[in-house]
Amino acid sequence: MVFHRIEDYGIIGDLHTVGLVSIDGSLDYLCLPDFDSPTVFAKLLDDANGGNFQIGPAASGARLRQLYLPDTNVLLTRFLSTDGVGEVTDFMPVGTMRHAHAVVRRVKGVRGRFRFRLNCAPRFDYGRRHHSTTQNPGEILFHTDGADGLTLRLHTPVAARIVDGDVDTEFELGPDETLDFVLEAISPDAETPAAGPRWAERAYTHAVAYWRDWAAQATYQGRWRSEVIRSALALKLLTSQRHGAIAAAATFGLPELVGGERNWDYRYTWIRDGSLTAAALVDLGFTDEPRAFLHWIGQRYDESTEPGRLQIMYGIDGRPDLTETTLPHLDGYASSRPVRIGNGAHRQVQLDIYGELLHLVERFDDRVEPVTYELWCHLRASVDWVVANWRRADEGIWEVRGGPQEFLYARLMCWVALDRALRIAQRRSLPAPIQRWWEARDDIHREIHEQFWDPGRRAFVQHRGACTVDAASLLMPLAGFLSPVEPRWLDTLKAIDRELVEDSLVYRYRTAQGADDGLSGTEGTFCMCSFWFIHCLTLAGDLDRAQFYFEKMHSYANHLGLYAEEMDGTGRYLGNFPQAFTHLGLIGAARSLDAALTARNQRVRSRTTLL
Repeated sequence: MVFHRIEDYGIIGDLHTVGLVSIDGSLDYLCLPDFDSPTVFAKLLDDANGGNFQIGPAASGARLRQLYLPDTNVLLTRFLSTDGVGEVTDFMPVGTMRHAHAVVRRVKGVRGRFRFRLNCAPRFDYGRRHHSTTQNPGEILFHTDGADGLTLRLHTPVAARIVDGDVDTEFELGPDETLDFVLEAISPDAETPAAGPRWAERAYTHAVAYWRDWAAQATYQGRWRSEVIRSALALKLLTSQRHGAIAAAATFGLPELVGGERNWDYRYTWIRDGSLTAAALVDLGFTDEPRAFLHWIGQRYDESTEPGRLQIMYGIDGRPDLTETTLPHLDGYASSRPVRIGNGAHRQVQLDIYGELLHLVERFDDRVEPVTYELWCHLRASVDWVVANWRRADEGIWEVRGGPQEFLYARLMCWVALDRALRIAQRRSLPAPIQRWWEARDDIHREIHEQFWDPGRRAFVQHRGACTVDAASLLMPLAGFLSPVEPRWLDTLKAIDRELVEDSLVYRYRTAQGADDGLSGTEGTFCMCSFWFIHCLTLAGDLDRAQFYFEKMHSYANHLGLYAEEMDGTGRYLGNFPQAFTHLGLIGAARSLDAALTARNQRVRSRTTLL
């Protein structure tokens, strides 16, 4: 079986779900109607049985190119051959032009007579459910049975033949000739009007304007702006317009080690990931998405049976049950099994989540609008819970499956929860047990220095009693826990550099060095940690190295400026894609490095002036 590399894909979406389009024009991944719904196309995870929607060259040998229209999530795939040039523009209608859930594929001849081949082969419910196919004038219907059955309608302006329930056809276009193919999810008993050519043209114009208007809200004008805006656009695609939730990544089942078992479902909303994503958007001047996310958080609090308690993660619609199962009928990406849906980590205890959440709330309260009293009451209960439970062991940020430990990162984020809650309460004069919180915050600070500092190794260690370092420690200066030039921190940074960094790539931890995560095999380097490391180098004043490593990381981006969760030493992408963690890490590193370089240049200029 032939698999595209993970980095060979672009992403499109309608703020309800996303699709991945390969560099040869194949829509190989799409869940409907939501991010965490079953797939209708999953060739990404099974070449033979996953299903896809291909529009590409009829003949082999064309050169392939792919790009976004500037400042949009409208994707252009180009095919260049000696006989001609053809293009496919892919997008999902957004905003007021959203027409159910639709994928618009605009096919255009550019030069010569270019021959295209179209093949549409949906495989519903992760490939577990058969479908029937009906052909009507100008459209083809794919339908699955059952109360939750899904119907897809393909508007096709060319004659097509049905082969074993799939659509297959070829057609030719000359210069400036354009055809619109629209695939939409419709209710079986609804009289939804077909999305014709005029509608497709309007939807295209609206989508381009929508994305450019959104990107124009960004206040960032520093270096690497195009990379930062592309990361922001990727993060925006992971937000749910209907619910306010933020997905951790677009996909499930993509391996952290090709052929291994570390294949997780990241289509859900982690409190941690969503909070950090929303905070990154606040930093760029976006307010609607963080506001919607905090409303979603408030709903989860309202539904909680224990005051102040949240699960670590939920479904996009807020459902708490994310029971983990496997799909044994799917071969997995490059035979990486098992393919999992759901996520067993939803039952884990992870003490850190209130730290990331309070970090977001404090930033939103300071820069956007005051926290509501209703949300504050929930948060106050959460902070009280942290005061009572911060000494517990947990599974940590990396969701290890080797049993709970007293992780440094959990302690750090409990400190952050208290620190940010104190800031909010004092700024807004909100009711809170200030003295008790203050004492708990100081107790945590003292314990981290006394129990997690290894004087022999001259480093803060991963968990109590460990001898290994962890890239999560990079958050210590980024969260304001200690100075970025504190001697203990600089020694820890050296240890991380020595043991976890290869070139500019950073591992989360090293299982070979004793960091047991309860799983077999290894994994790639973690892209967010690479950007955290760059951020820490910046704060420590090592600007030349930080800038060099940032440029190196940019060289690892795919042709569209997108990143996966991890990569191996050759730059091959691993893990789910695109990953919110990586893109928010890029934004933070770019903002910090740009500010530091600007300040250094201003100091240099001031020393060279005569007056």
